[in-house]
Amino acid sequence: MPTLKEKPQLADFQKYVTALEQEREFASQTTIDKCLLLGEEVGELFKAVRKSEGLLVDSNSDFSEIADELADIFIYLCAIANRQGIDLEEAFRSKEEKNKQRKWVRV
Repeated sequence: MPTLKEKPQLADFQKYVTALEQEREFASQTTIDKCLLLGEEVGELFKAVRKSEGLLVDSNSDFSEIADELADIFIYLCAIANRQGIDLEEAFRSKEEKNKQRKWVRV
């Protein structure tokens, strides 16, 4: 079973996801598979948010905690990045540099 060090960096999470996918036999899933699964998790996050915000929900529906759904989404993001050879920290920093150049206005 893979382990995650005490104070992991983002790259450590990506390595951990690679190891857990191998152990759980998910490594053969494609980027498209992972994107579809990510979409399902986003839907589950929305359901959890609806419940936590007191919106009307189907009483027969299963609900998870927001934190659990965010963790699932994070795992899928790491898996997708790994399949595409993307260092998420580097991508985040690069994108933030682009975002800093944007001008935000109210319309």
